[in-house]
Amino acid sequence: MCASFQRRQRAFARRSRAHGLTMVELIVTIAIMAILATAVLPISRNVAKREKERELRAALWQMRDAIDRYKDAADRGAFQVKLGSEGYPPDLDTLAEGVTVGANKVRFLRHIPKDPMTNSYDWGMRSVQDDPNTESWGGQDVFDVYTKSTGTGLDGTKYSEW
Repeated sequence: MCASFQRRQRAFARRSRAHGLTMVELIVTIAIMAILATAVLPISRNVAKREKERELRAALWQMRDAIDRYKDAADRGAFQVKLGSEGYPPDLDTLAEGVTVGANKVRFLRHIPKDPMTNSYDWGMRSVQDDPNTESWGGQDVFDVYTKSTGTGLDGTKYSEW
C-alpha cells in the first residue's frame, strides 16, 4: 500500500509540472508583456498625430487649390473682381458661397474645411500685399491660408509654416 501511494504521488507530481507554469515563468511573461505594452503607447500616439497631420495637409491643399482656381477664372475674365485684389478671392466664404458667372453660380469649395489642429473653422490668411512672414491679415484678398496652431509636426516643422 505504501508503494502504490508513492507511485500515485510521483505520477501526480509529473502531471502538475507538465501542465502548469512556475511563478518565475509567470513573472517573466508578465514583464515581457508590460515592456511590449509600453512600446506600443508612443506608436499609437504618433498614429493619431499623423492622421491629424494628413487631414491638415488635405484641408490646406483643398483651400489652396480653390484659391488658384478662383484666380485662374478671374484672370480669364469670367467675373468681375475688386480693384487691387490681383484677382484673388476677398475671403474664404466667397470660395464656398461662389460667384456668379453669366447665369450660373460657380463654387470653388463645397465648404470651408475644419482645421484639425485647432478644431475650428478659423484659418490664418495672407493677402498678396502682406509680408510673407506676418501672421496678421491685411484684409485685401486671400492669397494663402495656414493653420493658427502653434504646434510642431512629426517632421519638426511648425504647422503654421505648412
